[in-house]
Parts: sequence; C-alpha cells; structure tokens
Amino acid sequence: MRTRQRPLPRTVAVLAYDGVRLLDVTAPLEVFSTAAGLGARYEVALLSPGGGAVTTSAGTRLLTDPVGQLAASRVHTLIVPGSPGLPEEVPAGLLDAVRTLHSVSWRTTSVCTGAFALAEAGLLRGRRATTHWRHTTTLTRRHPDIDVDGDAIFVRDGRIYTSAGVSAGLDLALALVEADEGHELAREVARDLVVFLQRPGGQSQFSVAARTPAPRHGTLAALLRSIAAAPAADHSLPELARRAGLSARHLTRLFNEEIGDTPGGYVEAVRLEAAQTLLDAGETVTATAHLSGLGSDETLRRVFLRHLGVTPSAYRARFRTTAPGVSANPPLSSVARPVRR
Repeated sequence: MRTRQRPLPRTVAVLAYDGVRLLDVTAPLEVFSTAAGLGARYEVALLSPGGGAVTTSAGTRLLTDPVGQLAASRVHTLIVPGSPGLPEEVPAGLLDAVRTLHSVSWRTTSVCTGAFALAEAGLLRGRRATTHWRHTTTLTRRHPDIDVDGDAIFVRDGRIYTSAGVSAGLDLALALVEADEGHELAREVARDLVVFLQRPGGQSQFSVAARTPAPRHGTLAALLRSIAAAPAADHSLPELARRAGLSARHLTRLFNEEIGDTPGGYVEAVRLEAAQTLLDAGETVTATAHLSGLGSDETLRRVFLRHLGVTPSAYRARFRTTAPGVSANPPLSSVARPVRR
C-alpha cells in the first residue's frame, strides 16, 4: 500500500539587514505565520546577508539565519523589506543577497523602499513597480526604465511584486495568501489580524496635507490652510486668486511649481479626503457630498471612482462591517491598481 506524501511547505524568506524598518519585516511575517497556524503550507525563514543579529531602524534587534542556509534550496516567496535609508544607500551585501535568493525563488516581493534594492539589483528593469509615495519621484528619476505607479498599494509584474509604504506589506502578504490558499483562508487571516482583506483605494487615500510639499510662498501656504479648514467653501480659481492677490495664471503656476498639482486638482483632493472622513463617521452619501464641498451625489461618485476605484456606497459599506462577527470583504485580485489622478 503506497503511503500518501504530504505536500512540501512553501518557504517564505524575509530578508532583514541593519536599519530595516521593523514593521516591513513583522507585518508579512505575521500574515504568513498566522496563515500557517490556520493550515496553510508556509514555513517562514528570517534571513540576513551575514546571519546573526541585525538592528532595525526602531532599535529592536532581530536574530537571523544567513542567506547561505537557503541559497541552495528552493524558496517560494522572497520578501525584501525597506528601510528609511535605503533610497540613498544600499547596505553592504544586500544586493548580492537579493540576487542570490531571487535566483532560487518562485516569486520575489518588496515592501516600501525595498523596491530600491530590487531596482539596484536590476530586477525591475522594464517592469511596473511601486514604492512609498514619498519616494516614487526618486525611484522614477534614478531608474527611468521602471514604470513607477505612485498610487497603487501593490503591483505585480510577472513574478515580481512591489508594494507601497510600510503597512502595504500587510495588503500584499494577504493577497499572496489568497492567491496560494484561496479567499476563505485569507479572509480568516485578515479577521484574526483585524485588518481589511482588501483596502479600498490607493496611496492617494492618505492625508493630503501629509503628502503635500511645504510651499515656500507664504501666500500659498495660507491658501492651503484655508482649503483644509473649510473644504466646502468657495475655492474656485477666481476666488483663490482674489484671496491670494494674484492673477489666476500666476496662482496656477505657483501650484504647479510648489505643489505639483493645479488649484482645482488640489481642492478636489482635499474634498475627497473630507468625504472619506464623513463616510467613515457614518454620514449619508448625500450629506457627505454637501458637507465635503463636492456638491451632488453624482459628483461624489465620479470623484470616488476616479481616485479610489470604488463608489461612495461601497466605501461606506467597509466601515459598516467592523461590528463583531460581521465580514463582507470581497475577493482580492492579485494586482491592486486603483485609478490614478
């Protein structure tokens, strides 16, 4: 009688190094280890170029195994986390470790600025990729052969996946679990970790003020504060120009030079953020449209679809599913590519 063999585990290798961001490491580790506890075939390994202890950017020390321990083995998923300093300087030995593990991996992924390590290793040439919104311009400038998507939570191109800032490692890891083990198990992992299985929107959902460069022009800074303080007020171009004491043309040029957007585009982004906050708080779609300054239900719907890829009603439904025992997460596709501005 032939003995039935159990399937081999899927080895998930997380590559740490001195200065690595702690959450970039631990978020995927939690997802895959939780999935393993629920019956998935994952075996997680924490590696570093030289093995031993590495010190994270938070000061926490992690004990790792050397890359050579898995270099001759088949790795299912390689995860390269980011670090605050990685866009400017790649730690010694990291690129060799990335290339070595990539050569024996079925798929290779990065979290946050880990995309810079993949790029420097030559793995993103001619591919689509993303990274933390704060560093997308740097990645584009340094590697013009990469199609950088500054809004996606994560991007898949072939067997390489890149994800956005920090907590996006959770989104990516959950998507990979879903692709490997199916929607039900991925949903159970998300429920255990109390996170969305699929986060609505892209990086553009994050605070407008946080991702806006500080303007050098004092008048422009005052305008931005007034827009944020009262999104529903009259912020038409003629009115903004009147308050600034500038011509509409001059004001538009200032916005483009210092903010990287038109006055209308910036106002719409602030109103979208206000609308999200109102929906999160339980306001109706109609009230949200009025209070955010977007005006009508139809305008609100168009703005949500254009920027977040979901309707206001679908977005609001997300926050009605946070009651205990309720789950209405839809399936997550293997590629998250929200509509960009």
